[in-house]
Amino acid sequence: MQFPAPLIEATLLRRYKRFLADVVLPDGSTVTAHVPNSGAMLGLDGPGSRCFLSQSPNPARKLAWTLEAVVEQATGTLVGCNTNHPNRLAEEAIHAGLIPALAGYASLRREVKYGISSRIDLLLEDPARGRAYVEVKNVHLRRGPPVAEFPDCVTSRGAKHLLELADMVRAGHRAVMLYLVQREDCDHFRVAADLDPTYALGLERARLAGVEAYCWGCKVTPQGIRVDRPLTVLSGPIQPVPTPVAAG
Repeated sequence: MQFPAPLIEATLLRRYKRFLADVVLPDGSTVTAHVPNSGAMLGLDGPGSRCFLSQSPNPARKLAWTLEAVVEQATGTLVGCNTNHPNRLAEEAIHAGLIPALAGYASLRREVKYGISSRIDLLLEDPARGRAYVEVKNVHLRRGPPVAEFPDCVTSRGAKHLLELADMVRAGHRAVMLYLVQREDCDHFRVAADLDPTYALGLERARLAGVEAYCWGCKVTPQGIRVDRPLTVLSGPIQPVPTPVAAG
């Protein structure tokens, strides 16, 4: 995925109300940028951080600037933070055959309705292989070792998606969690169970039900982002799902 124009380097002053950030442009002016990320952005919201912005040519947009990436102060790594990009990145990588586990399907559709009032990020279909429901998550958190982690805060929506993917497996389809890491300094992936134990348990139970989990890292530059390498998915022991006991 190439940006329409190279990103503009700026300095982050503060992030607030989740979706807003004040930044200083190279000419010294201060603007408010849209932050397309509903997570905590741990490690990426420090005042004074170098950041990179895109500018929309659409004069009707309320905020012309979008925060695309931040240089993490602790590691000096450029980290993509725009959660709108992973679906497109995954689609491009699948079409190019870069993710072997998801290659070989006849068609790919995005944002297809399924489950209970939900939309699957990617639906792969093939006359011989059937359907594969693929949920894509953006990953940007790293704490200490070169291990990417998700989520960086409680995500009830993410836990709901895991339940629905397990339902698709029980219905006879394939279901996949695909985590895309928008940074280049990680070689493993794990769930941040201390930040969201419910999600961690949900993923364990989903995998026990047959949901597959893959993680791929991305190369991030001011010119563009691309999926370029697999990461090992780490997990704790999967706990059996208790069988409900009938009352009486």
